[in-house]
Amino acid sequence: MNITTKEIEGISVVALNGRIVLGEESTALREKVKSLLDAGKKRIVLDMSNVTYIDSAGLGILVAAHVSAKTQGASLRLSNLGNKFHDVLQLTRLLTVFNVYDTQAEAIGSFGTSSLTATA
Repeated sequence: MNITTKEIEGISVVALNGRIVLGEESTALREKVKSLLDAGKKRIVLDMSNVTYIDSAGLGILVAAHVSAKTQGASLRLSNLGNKFHDVLQLTRLLTVFNVYDTQAEAIGSFGTSSLTATA
């Protein structure tokens, strides 16, 4: 799996490319999220548009990343799931756990909505 990270408006966008499966791939994702949290990043978007497959270990890593972020006062969003992955999250009831957005732009924009509504 290939992982690339970029900053957009102070939000860490992590683009995942490949398979999230037991082994090096899921370990790499866990380490990436951990390093962002350790660096004080509080707003993270995981762009899943190029994820070709995810197994139960991969789902476990996503849940663990979500919990880690939450316990450290950070927020994790998922974007660009695709139909298959969306169905998997629906079947496992994980759609209720994650903040899921159709596009990366929507996920990024979602971080600003609470401050916008507070001032409006």
